Amino acid sequence: MLQNFREIAVDTPVDKIIEQIRDLISGGQIKPGDRLPSERKLAETFGVGRTYVRDAIAKLEFYGILKTMPQSGTVVAGIGITALEGLITDVLQLENNDFAALVETRVLLEVQAARLAAERRTVDDIVTIQTALDAYGKKVKNGEPAVEEDLLFHLKIAEASKNSVLKSLMMVIIPDIVHNFTKLEICKDGRFYQAMEEHKIILQHILDKNPDLAAKAMEEHLSDVTEYSASLKKKDS
Repeated sequence: MLQNFREIAVDTPVDKIIEQIRDLISGGQIKPGDRLPSERKLAETFGVGRTYVRDAIAKLEFYGILKTMPQSGTVVAGIGITALEGLITDVLQLENNDFAALVETRVLLEVQAARLAAERRTVDDIVTIQTALDAYGKKVKNGEPAVEEDLLFHLKIAEASKNSVLKSLMMVIIPDIVHNFTKLEICKDGRFYQAMEEHKIILQHILDKNPDLAAKAMEEHLSDVTEYSASLKKKDS
């Protein structure tokens, strides 16, 4: 009997913001070319933190639904309502992607990001990656969860890749990864300490400008979560 039941999908604040924007566009209250209020005003109106508003806007921008224009703020793109609604449905479904799909996407992005970072990084990039690693290490040594600091380290590597699309893709899936890492308790039983050492190795290869070793180190770093997602797939099959 239990196999007939499914996990209840709980909407996140990001879902709700995206749904409201969709309804306003569909209903004609917001038209192509209209400018949205500022993040601060939207956060106050929705009654949520600005981070949720920023994540929703980032996803809608990535899909071309919203555009940020110089000196004009964030505006609605001029595409048809049918296409717009279809895109927003895709964005909302992204929140509910299974963990295995998120991991596969993350590995593809991050291995390439490490490779490109090793080829293109600047001195400033090394400083920012090291700063992110230090923040991660501080949390770990204090015995505190460091999921967000971990992902910030990876995001800084994506920035060092000098590929803006790759970085944008990372920013789209990061909220989902944070949610699933926390929910599934991937990083526990000393995993943070091991990850810290692996981060150091990745950074060293990027510093040495060795793309192959940087990519390999990143793939090995993500191998445990890849194996975990594979085990989830077997359970569902």
